[in-house]
Amino acid sequence: MEIVDIVKKHAPITSEQIAEMLNLARPTIRSDLSILVSLDYIDAKPKVGYFPGSRRMAEGEIRSGLMEIKVGDIHSAPIIVRETTTIHDAVVTLFLENVGHLIVTDEDGKLVGIVSRKDMLKVTLGNAAASTMPVSFIMTRGANVVTVSPEDSVLDAARKIIAHQVDSLPVVIPAESGLDGEVRVVGRISKTNIIRTLLDLLSPE
Repeated sequence: MEIVDIVKKHAPITSEQIAEMLNLARPTIRSDLSILVSLDYIDAKPKVGYFPGSRRMAEGEIRSGLMEIKVGDIHSAPIIVRETTTIHDAVVTLFLENVGHLIVTDEDGKLVGIVSRKDMLKVTLGNAAASTMPVSFIMTRGANVVTVSPEDSVLDAARKIIAHQVDSLPVVIPAESGLDGEVRVVGRISKTNIIRTLLDLLSPE
């Protein structure tokens, strides 16, 4: 909706200019632009830029729907590795599952961290021995991981994904231990989950 508003106000406008106004990298919004063009909310002309499309977005209804739908209604199964998993095995899992991040948990399913494709790429370039290191050496620790709960709205999850420029977020609930800060992973919510939900709202038929 922000992209549509920007295009309406500043057309013709390039993808680089849209990304700059959103304070995001251009590749981050590429899929969003493609979806909006395919749905006729915006139009694109080569070497010129983006224009408003022929279809009008019922903004109030979309916002209401994204607020009412909870993360727990649409999240996917988490892609999990253990702290002791080697970077080599983590890379294999990353590509087999076709995801950008892996969630790291202990044996009880409690969140201890998250490791991204970028983390693994940085440590393995020029370091042949890195593949045998455990992911715990390079992961972002649990206290610094952005998460959502099943009761959060899809709109809140989307805002966190955009604000932190990530592909997905762990979905967590309080751990059985009851200790402050300990959470158990029950799922993950991704850009794909959110775009699919948006498309369902736009095309309920």
